[in-house]
Amino acid sequence: MWILTPPLTTNDMVGPRAWFGGLFYRNSHKRCGNYEKTNGYPLTPLQEQRLQRLKDRLNVPFDETRPDHQDALKALWNASFPETNLTGLVSEQWKDMGWQGANPSTDFRGCGFISLENLLFFARTYPASFRRILFKQEGIRAAWEYPFAVAGINISFMLIQMLDLYSEKPKNLRGANFIRILSEDEEAFDVLYCIAFQMMDAQWLAMRASYLQFNEVLQATRIQLERELRLEDVHRIQDLPAYNLLYK
Repeated sequence: MWILTPPLTTNDMVGPRAWFGGLFYRNSHKRCGNYEKTNGYPLTPLQEQRLQRLKDRLNVPFDETRPDHQDALKALWNASFPETNLTGLVSEQWKDMGWQGANPSTDFRGCGFISLENLLFFARTYPASFRRILFKQEGIRAAWEYPFAVAGINISFMLIQMLDLYSEKPKNLRGANFIRILSEDEEAFDVLYCIAFQMMDAQWLAMRASYLQFNEVLQATRIQLERELRLEDVHRIQDLPAYNLLYK
């Protein structure tokens, strides 16, 4: 039975302090800041508006009785397995996607509706990348692989913590840079999620990891994302070095 830990906090994660092989290390003289501001970075009215909309999404719990949440879950199934009919919202079929049991709604309790939105955005926007990871089509895979769907929930949670999205204002450079990116593209969080998922799977393969190393792999992914978000020449989500992973 696949059982992944509840959504991870920083203290739960362990792992290496550098991205594998420097694969996405940007060889430039641009400085990466790592300082924090106690009072937070100032935001423009547009940035405040975009950040508040994102926070509003974070506060929506998954509700299996809501028709729109049910529809989103069905849409995720159809995007993942278009040739297979879903027998019900509670079905053993969900385990094929990497849910822990027959009822995916129990897994969403850790991160809310946004984690389903992230998965559905990934499936619809970057279907080739989504399916490569879902069906583990690349590389030499472990005998005990990470469960796709529950890993996705953990990635959503990791991003929320990394970007400190529950703070009134960003208190570090990576958070401030992300809000700047968000003001240019309101889907930046969802795209960053897709990038993070692809990065995590690449890290998994590079480490030849197995199930019990998932926390270590996720931490390494977070470290690389933090590094890329501190680059001074990143102004759009497409400027992140790892963005190209979505089109490899």
